[in-house]
Amino acid sequence: MNKVPSSSPDLTNENIKKLKELFPEILTDGEQIDFDKLKTILGQEVNGEKERYSFNWHGKKDAILGAQKPSKGTLRPDKEKSKNFDTTENLYIEGDNLEVLKLLQKSYSNKIKMIYIDPPYNTGYDLIYKNDFKDDIKNYLKYTGQIDGNNGILHTNSDYDGKVHTNWLNMMYSRIKVSKSLLKKDGVFVIAIDHYEVANLIKICDEIFGESNKLGVISVVHKPEGRNQARHFGPSNEFALFYARDKNTFNFEKNIIDEELKELYDQKDEKGLYRLKNFIRLSDGKYSLRESKPDFFYPIYVSKDLKKISIEKFDNSIPVYPVTKTGVERTWKTSKTTCEARIRQKDIIAVIEDNEVIIYEKLRENQVLKTHWIKKQYHAYHYGTKVLDNLLGIKTFDFPKSLNLIKDTLNICINESDIILDFFSGSATTAHATMQLNAEDGGNRKFIMVQLPEKLDEKSEAYKDGYRTICDIGEERIRRAGELVKQELIEKNNKAGMLADDFVDPEQLDVGFKVMKLDKSNIREWNSDFEDLEDNLFAYEDVFVEGRSELDVVYEIMLKNGLDLTYKVNQFEHVGRNIYDVAYGNLFVCLADDIDVSVAQGIIDKRNEYGTDTSSVVLKDAGFKSDAGKLNVIELLKDSGYPEENILTI
Repeated sequence: MNKVPSSSPDLTNENIKKLKELFPEILTDGEQIDFDKLKTILGQEVNGEKERYSFNWHGKKDAILGAQKPSKGTLRPDKEKSKNFDTTENLYIEGDNLEVLKLLQKSYSNKIKMIYIDPPYNTGYDLIYKNDFKDDIKNYLKYTGQIDGNNGILHTNSDYDGKVHTNWLNMMYSRIKVSKSLLKKDGVFVIAIDHYEVANLIKICDEIFGESNKLGVISVVHKPEGRNQARHFGPSNEFALFYARDKNTFNFEKNIIDEELKELYDQKDEKGLYRLKNFIRLSDGKYSLRESKPDFFYPIYVSKDLKKISIEKFDNSIPVYPVTKTGVERTWKTSKTTCEARIRQKDIIAVIEDNEVIIYEKLRENQVLKTHWIKKQYHAYHYGTKVLDNLLGIKTFDFPKSLNLIKDTLNICINESDIILDFFSGSATTAHATMQLNAEDGGNRKFIMVQLPEKLDEKSEAYKDGYRTICDIGEERIRRAGELVKQELIEKNNKAGMLADDFVDPEQLDVGFKVMKLDKSNIREWNSDFEDLEDNLFAYEDVFVEGRSELDVVYEIMLKNGLDLTYKVNQFEHVGRNIYDVAYGNLFVCLADDIDVSVAQGIIDKRNEYGTDTSSVVLKDAGFKSDAGKLNVIELLKDSGYPEENILTI
């Protein structure tokens, strides 16, 4: 019988396994990797040059190694702080984001469509997470006051730290590195930053994602009046870096255009908004004339009722050439091959004007995205700060992002059922934007917010109003924003009626969130000194940490087994023992002290009710009275169809 894994995946070992599978010949007698042989296989000579381009800083090696180190922590559910705990598919996680990202690896690897983060900009009094790769969980518990000490946080308020990039680079590199593997192959990573660190951040992202996967560097005008405190230039913009995990598979979902331009796109078909433009090249360039580009002068054949268009002649068709009303022979805008493709896509149409057949092309709203975003709805104060202040009734954050900016960013990158992750969630604007989008189009986008529970200044308005951490503010913002979005949708439906084309049922909106909190493992032995493990085990009457609930342990098992943390967890009683049913029979857990074949039979019966071929079972190892009883349980489960590898103990 196998044991439940004791930590998050070891990314270094996972990568080594992949190399061994691809190139078994690179193994030495001691099962080590012969890197010279690997380079030979790949057709690359060993580079002996002493000088080559690279981006380095003090601590980079530790940041790389630390990112690969497994986490032995866990995420504990907090029902009291959650909203719609049992039904929501959204997550809000309180904790150091590096540890959280590691813990999410097995459950969410290759499942996140978009990561959006707005990290500390390394200016002023920004908070910097200090990596302690020897024991990040202990470091986190010290900072949050759960154990003595407070050595895990740095601020860039000193004259020295404010001028040095090292701490910030170490913080960002490890977190971006770990987060990449959570993205789907067609996923996208977006990060906001200002001028101070944008150059370094581009170098980091180029290294982690590959320069070839850079989609663009966007300039966003968020403060048109500029910052008054600047000595020379008053910055009025910041940046957003877009990187694809794989540029060849990523596509933008749609384009967002200015409201002023939308008036030009005055027609609509099944593909969306478009406007018509003459297909004849009417510009003054030399290639607009037939003699300069004869291959682009050809007939387009149209039926008399204008319903059929082709570049091939057909019966009773009318040939149309790119000739102007004044008789000038010009060219079409594309070659015959491209024109044929656009006809198939229904983007070329014919109309009658002044008794002549005119060929038009449909220009759609989803033209190429621009790298300079200037919509007034992106201004941070009016559409970020004021939105949050009005929602909570007090001043909380100085510079939250514009809700419209985040909403538009999500809209171009994800579809109606994708997951968005924000591991510097701050005031939870990303969660608000996600719920708003779902209300507008009936989508089922899900969010995962991660935030360090940074303590608030006792002199702040938020503290005086009862908030104690940034997480308290973010969670309350989601609660209120969800109710506001729902109420606005009800009012919209009342005006438009239930038969409206864009009707969205308010009761189907997911405005809840499940709160999880980072903590050390629920299982004592996983946090013990491994050299003394056998000597120390006898000292514990229970392998579970004192004060932890069975539900805490169940969620740790879900994490270690790669199950989505929003899966439904039901509890049922069988022969006096509690059994937990995860995701309708996907996983069964029993942590009782008297496990026998009757427990196994109860699990089998419940699985059969679902009609599931197989699932996994986790049983408390200390819950068996004897080895013989344990063997009987295993054999009964195997006889009912459970593979032995799906039966685990904890």
